[in-house]
Amino acid sequence: MSITVAGLGVSGLSAARALAGLGASVTVVDGGDGPAHREKAALLKEEGISVRLGDAATLPEGTELVVTSPGWKPSSPLFDAARARGVDVVGDVEIAWRLRGPNAAPWLAITGTNGKTTTTQMLASILSAAGLRTAAVGNIGTPIVDVVLADRAAREARSIEGGGGRRVGDAYDVFAVELSSYQLHWAPSLRAHSGAVLNLAPDHLDWHGSMEAYAADKGRIYEGNQVACVFNVADKATEDLVREADVEEGCRAIGFTLGTPGPSELGVVEGILVDRAFVEDRHKSAQELAEVADVNPPAPHNVANALAAAALARAFGVEPAAVRDGLRNFTPDAHRIAHVADVADVAYIDDSKATNTHAAQASLAAYPSIVWIAGGLAKGATFDELVAGAADRLRGVVLIGADRALIREALERHAPEVPVVDLDRTDTGAMSAAVQEAARLARPGDTVLMAPACASMDMFTNYNKRGDAFAEAVRELGATSV
Repeated sequence: MSITVAGLGVSGLSAARALAGLGASVTVVDGGDGPAHREKAALLKEEGISVRLGDAATLPEGTELVVTSPGWKPSSPLFDAARARGVDVVGDVEIAWRLRGPNAAPWLAITGTNGKTTTTQMLASILSAAGLRTAAVGNIGTPIVDVVLADRAAREARSIEGGGGRRVGDAYDVFAVELSSYQLHWAPSLRAHSGAVLNLAPDHLDWHGSMEAYAADKGRIYEGNQVACVFNVADKATEDLVREADVEEGCRAIGFTLGTPGPSELGVVEGILVDRAFVEDRHKSAQELAEVADVNPPAPHNVANALAAAALARAFGVEPAAVRDGLRNFTPDAHRIAHVADVADVAYIDDSKATNTHAAQASLAAYPSIVWIAGGLAKGATFDELVAGAADRLRGVVLIGADRALIREALERHAPEVPVVDLDRTDTGAMSAAVQEAARLARPGDTVLMAPACASMDMFTNYNKRGDAFAEAVRELGATSV
């Protein structure tokens, strides 16, 4: 086929190389034309792949399929041109699904506004603890096309060799797949073994056009599920997506809750994660899986992540002991409600990954008395609901970033008694000043929580750099207080 790949990012490069390796005639197009673009283009050209830079609107002649990088909007002129010619537009996840080959490893798929990466990594840890060969793929780690093709090659080699024992580089048993709404939009054929939607809150609406369209793309993860559609009992919108999905005969709706679970649910009873879904008599019995203390960190939203991961693992037949061991073995990525240090009996927590109000809401709910560091790029968000819900937990607030006034105004409306320090700065050094002001407001037993509820690009390259700056400022504070 003659295939056009849109975008020179990680997934675009992976798809272009994979398709060219399978004999397709590939042209990569990208609107950029800077030094980095030219360097990538030169490498691709050495591999026999055509590249067109500086023009992301014109569809190359003879194109039979367009493969897009996830971030390209459906309204992009290139895709309008493709649709006008009757040419399909798909994403790298769709390509990976089509290229799996016979008897491929099943997919346990995860999406949601927040918590996707953590839950996917938890699931992979649980599957590994069960002795299964797995990988966390998709919107995380190695490009999914590369992993799927490696799995396919291993299966074909094993078939030629007539089976044999497990070897390094052998085929996978199952994949833990994180999927963004962008990826799901461009993956019409995906049919997972089981899927989960963790939560839904307004996000990326400029890309999807509306909350309804965003939710519909998230709901694609349930289409064709074979064993379980996992939903959040506390978020009715996720259950509604299950009800609307067209699934395989016998596929079950499985809920997870931080409360006592009903039949066909996983939940929490007296500090124990329990399963009333994958047991012989779910109406009268429950299976202990792990303790809340086995979840790192044991914040409520992270316990919910663990329950969702456990539900998918149990749907795949994993034993309870592996759920416990997998959760105990799991270490979260940096900047996700990470404890940095205690200084003068005050805990300093880095949740720089809380780049929207939904994520910050979960983080704020985890601590009883908080000095909150917030602000950045709001991305069109409003903060009234977030502030109103957290007002009784706030000892004080330190605001930074370009859109801090939006949070300050919400605080004036819903938490007027809470002390607020408004740092009129957007330079990277503002984080050190913010930590010092937070330390001044905090009392022994409090938590200084950096959960900005905003994106970082007004001050930092990304949320990782913002979290690093916070951690460094806390270390400086600790050094001066000794």
